[in-house]
Amino acid sequence: MSSPSLKALLGGVVLMAAPAALAGSTTSIPAFDAKIAAARASTSPGGTTVIRSEMAGALGQFTYDDGTVDAAERAYLGTKVSDTTFLTGLTGTAKKLLTDYYELNDAATTAAPLYLGWLQSTPAELYGASGSLANSSEIVEGYIPNGQGVANQVTLTYSAYETFRVDNPGTFEPITLRELVDTLKTRYYGTAVTTDEVDGAVAFITQISRNSNRLYVSNWQCNGCGGGPGDMGGYIVAAVSTDRRFVRMVKVWTWTE
Repeated sequence: MSSPSLKALLGGVVLMAAPAALAGSTTSIPAFDAKIAAARASTSPGGTTVIRSEMAGALGQFTYDDGTVDAAERAYLGTKVSDTTFLTGLTGTAKKLLTDYYELNDAATTAAPLYLGWLQSTPAELYGASGSLANSSEIVEGYIPNGQGVANQVTLTYSAYETFRVDNPGTFEPITLRELVDTLKTRYYGTAVTTDEVDGAVAFITQISRNSNRLYVSNWQCNGCGGGPGDMGGYIVAAVSTDRRFVRMVKVWTWTE
């Protein structure tokens, strides 16, 4: 599978999300440092402790401008991941987000060959419950051949684009199991999901990531999908195996207009 760079793939998304001039590491690194400094202030949400939500806001500075973490940004993050002084004052979940983000965003510009296929069973059968979540889900899974790469940011984003044919696949972000549950509880066209659906979806998705704790979420949007007059969108969850070669991906449609 050949692929464009992540910057090219996400060009349209970036221009919509960040109309300011693209700047790269000369802007993102100082912005990250400023966010961390603010998070360590006693008046911040976590007090002098950096909590996960504050770390997420700081890391977001690296993808805000151009949708990807480039080599200079990754190198800078690498100095933080192993810096005991920097890590002091971070909660355990904030530290995990930092390391998960660093692993996912490895500055690759070409996707690994991830071969995703549609499952034969329906989402309701796979979740063990029917309802608005199952009705709004599309599920694929597949693998990267041994020795041909791992499921990193560019691989997941490009594979989501190629498989689901959406216009604007967003950047994938690491999430916790609790965040996965909260995401799956989203109302679909104003209809609440059932507890059985959410429990079933969580069990099904985490069959792949249970031993690796590698869960990611992205958003998507499609303008006039299927020739229709309106737009639609939602989120995509990716669960990745311990060796980072097997991926289960669930696209969920949550809104239309």
